Amino acid sequence: MGKIILYGIEPSPPVRAVKLTLAALELPYEYVTVNLIEKEQLSEAFRKKNPQHTVPMLEDDDACIWDSHAIICYLVSKYGKDDSLYPKDLLKRAVVDQRLHFESGVVFANALRAITKNLFFFGMKVIPKERIQAVVEVYDFVETFLKGHKYIAGDHLTVADFSLISTISSLTVFVEIDPAKYPNTTAWIELLEKLPYYSVNDVGSKQFIAAVKGTNFTIEQ
Repeated sequence: MGKIILYGIEPSPPVRAVKLTLAALELPYEYVTVNLIEKEQLSEAFRKKNPQHTVPMLEDDDACIWDSHAIICYLVSKYGKDDSLYPKDLLKRAVVDQRLHFESGVVFANALRAITKNLFFFGMKVIPKERIQAVVEVYDFVETFLKGHKYIAGDHLTVADFSLISTISSLTVFVEIDPAKYPNTTAWIELLEKLPYYSVNDVGSKQFIAAVKGTNFTIEQ
């Protein structure tokens, strides 16, 4: 096995998804914190490895991979003892892939980042009602996906769970998850919290929530 290096920041949901995958696979790796405030991601050395200058980025020997979804699928495909976390069966894999695309385009981009980008970089203090509604719609979809299933892509733990729990646990800073309205989602979260390595998400999630609360945002009435 080559030397694995993960570049990122603890509060980042995509970074946490990769950390969960590495932990599940019991892979040793070096972790390098990238100071985004100091724009370390824009350094010539970093951009040479990752032209998009984003985190997370994974180095595996001479290979550099970015985007958490690409990274976690790569890790399981290369290092997994079996294919349970990212099935080789085409139909099962298609369901996992759908959930990953859902996380990328709907949950992370349209719900989370649409708010946090404005809070952290453009000084927004009042979150529009439609942005909060986007979070609620995410919860509604997740509740539906989990109907009749223990995990987000079926009855077994997959990388889709790692990807979605990292973002869903972050969205709660804007809208708490009501157990009465979302019993399936609540049970899913409680199930994942029992994973022996869940702390790698919990620590970063708490940092993320603290940072968001530090903006003193309010929600449009």
